[in-house]
Amino acid sequence: MIRLSTLLSRTAAALLMGSMLMLAGCHLGGTKGEAIKTEQMQGKFDTTLQAYKSGQFLVDGAVLSALDTGSHFAYLKDQGKLPKTVLLTRSDESKIRKQHLEFMARMQLDYGFTVYYDDGGTLKKINPVDTKARELEDYHAPVKMNDEMKGKSASDSGYDPSRH
Repeated sequence: MIRLSTLLSRTAAALLMGSMLMLAGCHLGGTKGEAIKTEQMQGKFDTTLQAYKSGQFLVDGAVLSALDTGSHFAYLKDQGKLPKTVLLTRSDESKIRKQHLEFMARMQLDYGFTVYYDDGGTLKKINPVDTKARELEDYHAPVKMNDEMKGKSASDSGYDPSRH
């Protein structure tokens, strides 16, 4: 009888220890305090882009629309130089907006690279399933009207056919 209770207690202790190890293994590296800092990983990416105003991107110092940025990656793909990892950071002119993430999700689907973005100093990976991939579009600057045209509509042209 003593052997049975000793064997039973040792088995129970082994099961308890095994389950604790299994739980510890599941949570290994999953703590929130171990977020990767952007500064540590800055040079580890193949390409770095910056978010710019109105859904545009700074690519190698040039301001490109989302469509032109996609064309840039299409060119790199044709040349066999398509990056595997892309980092999107904020520029001096603009922060990273939802529109930038949606465009990058579309490019990630189209070209197969992985995109990370800087979210307050920590890196996050863009998931194209969670982020609605947006069709790439060209940038059109807002049209500025001169002072003579302000307050006039297309139907109020001032043309009177009876006067001619």
